[in-house]
Amino acid sequence: MSKILVIGEAVDGTLRNVSFEAIAAAKKIDEGAEIVALLLGNNDLSEQAQEMIQYGADRAITVQHDNLEHYTSEAYGQVVMEVMDEEEPTGVVMGHTSIGKDLTPKIAARRDLGLISDATAIEKDGDKVVFTRPIYSGKAFEKKVIKEGITFATIRPNNIPALEKDESRSGEVVAKDIDVKDLRTVVKEVIRKKTEGVDLSEANIVIAGGRGMKDAEGFNRLYELADLLGAAVGASRGACDADFCDYSLQIGQTGKVITPDLYIAFGISGAIQHLAGMSNSKVIVAVNTDEEATIFNIADYGIVGDVFEVLDLMIEEVKALQ
Repeated sequence: MSKILVIGEAVDGTLRNVSFEAIAAAKKIDEGAEIVALLLGNNDLSEQAQEMIQYGADRAITVQHDNLEHYTSEAYGQVVMEVMDEEEPTGVVMGHTSIGKDLTPKIAARRDLGLISDATAIEKDGDKVVFTRPIYSGKAFEKKVIKEGITFATIRPNNIPALEKDESRSGEVVAKDIDVKDLRTVVKEVIRKKTEGVDLSEANIVIAGGRGMKDAEGFNRLYELADLLGAAVGASRGACDADFCDYSLQIGQTGKVITPDLYIAFGISGAIQHLAGMSNSKVIVAVNTDEEATIFNIADYGIVGDVFEVLDLMIEEVKALQ
């Protein structure tokens, strides 16, 4: 029987949605395969493992170790490769997140495997599994097939819908004891910048601002609309460089790549590096004073006008509907 290993991600004890989307992706790769979820951390992960089962996994493996408190490719790699050796899966799937982008190429190189990264769609063509992924900063797409060996892939968040949660599902959860040792890199301390509201990488709605927001005070006005819509706030590289906001909000080729259902851009001109991070959004609304702004070329709806006037009108309209 074929078997697909799904590597989940738990942040501060909460599973990222892409963990569930990876299970759905595994089902698309091989509907009849046994789906085995793998979770790593330094605390008990049995509840999260059960949640993975409720979203479609058949069983789950958890690995708890002090050296897994913070992510390092060396520690996580040790565990994943040992589990792969024991389980001998026919496929491995993980989210194309900051961890997934760092971890999977190293495992692929160590195991001499092909890797399809950043897949946005998976479909069957006879016996073949065809992966679609963006190339050239999202200006084109390519289709790829793995001809031999393990099917190893990462999927872009918000592109493959998770299966419906079934709280009646049950499955075996095994806590595996793996000694994570001989690490050349040890993380002593992590200082995180707390961001309020919805996680940018997984948000269904994103409100983004650029240099057109003028200053940090102007940029902060985006949060009112975001709070009303249950959205996350993002930014262009220009806004980050101008100190309007932290670089953790940057969207683009050198920032986060996102695919929300709705993307509203205020005062963003549309440099190619920024478009690479959001051009696959399902609906794009652009607000800019410059009617020649590049972002209007990809926008589904464009508004030419003062960004602050339009922002205030949107806030008023949303409040009126609530």
